Amino acid sequence: MKKTILFLVGAMLAWQIQAQPNQYQVYEQMNKFGQFLFALNGGYVDTVNITQLTEEAIRKVLSELDPHSFYISAKDAQATNEPLVGNFDGVGIEFNMLNDTLLVVRVVAGGPSQKIGVLAGDRILTVDGKSIAGEKMKNTDIVKLLRGPKGTQVNIGVLRRGVSELLEFNITRDKIPLYSISASFWTTTPGVAYINISHFAKTTHDEFKDALKKLGKKPEGLILDLRSNSGGILETAIAIVDEFLPKDALIVYTEGRIIPRTDALATDTLNLFEKGKLVVLIDEQSASASEIVAGAIQDWDRGLLVGRRSFGKGLVQNQSELPDGSLIRITIARYHTPTGRVIQRDYEKGKSKEYYAAHNKRYENGEVYSADSISFSDSLKVLTLKNRRAVYGGGGIMPDIFTPLDTSHHTVYHSKMVRMGIVHQFALRYTDKNRKDLMQKYADLKRYNKNFVFTDADFEALIAFAEEEKLPKNEEDIAKSKSDICVQMKGLIAQDLFGISAYYEVVYPLLDDNYQKALEIMKDWKNYEKKLQK
Repeated sequence: MKKTILFLVGAMLAWQIQAQPNQYQVYEQMNKFGQFLFALNGGYVDTVNITQLTEEAIRKVLSELDPHSFYISAKDAQATNEPLVGNFDGVGIEFNMLNDTLLVVRVVAGGPSQKIGVLAGDRILTVDGKSIAGEKMKNTDIVKLLRGPKGTQVNIGVLRRGVSELLEFNITRDKIPLYSISASFWTTTPGVAYINISHFAKTTHDEFKDALKKLGKKPEGLILDLRSNSGGILETAIAIVDEFLPKDALIVYTEGRIIPRTDALATDTLNLFEKGKLVVLIDEQSASASEIVAGAIQDWDRGLLVGRRSFGKGLVQNQSELPDGSLIRITIARYHTPTGRVIQRDYEKGKSKEYYAAHNKRYENGEVYSADSISFSDSLKVLTLKNRRAVYGGGGIMPDIFTPLDTSHHTVYHSKMVRMGIVHQFALRYTDKNRKDLMQKYADLKRYNKNFVFTDADFEALIAFAEEEKLPKNEEDIAKSKSDICVQMKGLIAQDLFGISAYYEVVYPLLDDNYQKALEIMKDWKNYEKKLQK
């Protein structure tokens, strides 16, 4: 059986109950701190918030350790865990604010809202009799109104195009899935599929299997996109790698002061893609569990890594729940790739700001623009397990093929347009206004992608809207970024109509250099495969 490390689970693991040499000291200090709080509460001249002071003390202690151990308050615990659990209790809609009105962008298939007839394009004006229209409410406040325990009900009042009266829906909340696979589709290169994993949740492995199944046939080549994937559950990452490696291949091993070395080995359960052309995309935001996947693929010469050096997080955290429902995540071990590489980059205890600042300096020192800006000590060199080629540890995974961050088409104007939410707001308005006509003309994404054009008139309307939103014109930047903006708008409209995967399928073939490089590799695999032989 595969040996795995359970990561981010509710209770402390066996290491916590083992007899420790300093166990008495721990109890002694607990008693000391308790007496301090009693003295403070009973004698301090002003009223004190004991809960707040305790939380600040915990945060301070953890801040003196590594940069990945931290505290989560009880009120934030549920929202923090939801992406890892893979679901939440709610009504099953995706929404956005349009002119201070809550607009239903998408209805979750099979969810409670779809079952009773809520449609994309509906405007929610009331929730349980309370008006939310024109209130400039925060998204977090709206979420609190709509979410609630499974089985409870919420009443919404909806305004729908073409219907004069307010429609009322009484929705029974249910489990709503949160997906960790953002996109999966066949590329324009025959036999090559693309799958994007945004993070590693409990459901990711099942989602991955479903994504391959929905393709209809086994791909000859697969582009696995782990860019901006900050990690998640270690066990899930192991399960994903298991689909690419033969039985008994070492995937990762972990060791800590208390945790003995534990190996995770590949099994022979499914092996969905043990053979076939494989390209894995990574960048400077790929961290933790995504580095485990990339490291194992590289160490076994199973596929080609394309992109930029990954983040460099090689520490394993265990999550524990405290009596009030708050959480602590404490580093308990380091992970090692199959060749023994340590991926965690250097840090000083108690200096988290400096740790993250060092990562941001990659943009300043030119590392993301040129591979020549990166150097590795020979002492960090190891040889891959199959072809005996040199790879390096000591801070992230360096890809086999470097692709620089492309800024040739970027302009300040376009960046501001994105940051101010103008492109997304305009796409919402456009889709809302033309939804019926768009769906009649383009019944599916394939037809839309082939025939839809974001016209010059549409572009001028976007620029005019940007001026209304206090973004002044910059003719030079507009001319330089026009083609990119039009492709992005086409992708955002597709996303509103057909789901988030549609955005990737529309935009990446035209604007994403890494995606395009991956396709180039797939088309000329025999030549690029030689990289794995060096």
